[in-house]
Amino acid sequence: MREGRPSGSTVLAELAAGETFEVLELAGGHAWGIAPHLGLVGYCDAGLLERVQ
Repeated sequence: MREGRPSGSTVLAELAAGETFEVLELAGGHAWGIAPHLGLVGYCDAGLLERVQ
């Protein structure tokens, strides 16, 4: 999870497999959202996320 979209942006946290990331917006292959267990908002590569129902 990064502070901004560019790959050089500051890393805020590394999300482990299975951790929740709530997507608020998708754009340009990136997802902006919140990791509720960490209380952080940031960007992730949308292709690395798994959709859950």
